[in-house]
Amino acid sequence: MDVPPPTPQLPPPASPAAARNPVGAHVPVAGRGLVGTGLAYARKTGAEAVQVFVANPRGWATPAGDPAQDAAFRERCAHEGVPAFVHAPYLINFGSDNATTRERSTASLRHSLLRAHAIGALGVVVHTGSAVGTAPGGGSRYAEAMAQVREDVRPLLDELDRLGEDAPRLLLEPTAGQGRSLCSRLEQLAEYADALDRHPRVGVCLDTCHAFAAGHDLAAPGGVKEALDLLVAAVGEGRLGLIHANDSKDIAGARKDRHANIGAGHIGAEPFRELFTHPATRGVPLVVETPDHGSAGEGHAADVARLKALRTGP
Repeated sequence: MDVPPPTPQLPPPASPAAARNPVGAHVPVAGRGLVGTGLAYARKTGAEAVQVFVANPRGWATPAGDPAQDAAFRERCAHEGVPAFVHAPYLINFGSDNATTRERSTASLRHSLLRAHAIGALGVVVHTGSAVGTAPGGGSRYAEAMAQVREDVRPLLDELDRLGEDAPRLLLEPTAGQGRSLCSRLEQLAEYADALDRHPRVGVCLDTCHAFAAGHDLAAPGGVKEALDLLVAAVGEGRLGLIHANDSKDIAGARKDRHANIGAGHIGAEPFRELFTHPATRGVPLVVETPDHGSAGEGHAADVARLKALRTGP
């Protein structure tokens, strides 16, 4: 496939605040690909960081990339100082009691990691999954599911090591607490990280809507600091690699994953200002996964602009 014509340059970080926390968006890539669609969308929304899918997020297919597209995307992001991330498909669940699901999860995550390496992405976000099924006797499968996480994911981390120093990190994203989640509360990240031997390539992606839905009241006074302190206590400093900046349509503790635009939900805009000032977020990019209202980027552009305004202080 031919590489599309170059898109206008992306805006590089223009201030110390921008360098501390680039603000961007999950960008579409269908049509003209990573560069022609993805980076063009990033420019239109003012994104300083991008997240992409490299496969159907709701399927098991593992499509090959286009080397020319990959190189163009990698070089453009490096030249403009735009950090890129890959979000793995939603179907991945290493806690499932279905052997086929586990096999497909391994193949899918391996594909996302290899594609991330090819395009120069810094990390691959994967949901922490759930303990699907029932243990013999009708009890919880939590312990068995966590053992499966270790069995299936730990070898993939060894594969990452073999890719070299520029390999992406695996960023664990706690869920909103629905179903039989293996990890939704931030303190539960400790056991998850332990299951993976606290491998140096294991990091965290904090989704603000998920954390709020799981019961971390980010809207309460000091709520953001409390949540980030819990995260650091669970996994240690330097593990936070990406933030999904999303407001919530539901109240704290609702265990519902319904994103709202920044300032339009129950978290509100001000807690995001506090997010920018915590030591744990230094150097960590934020991307929005908020509703775009079918406006071809206008909703995301507004959210990116609002976060940038909050980043600069009162």
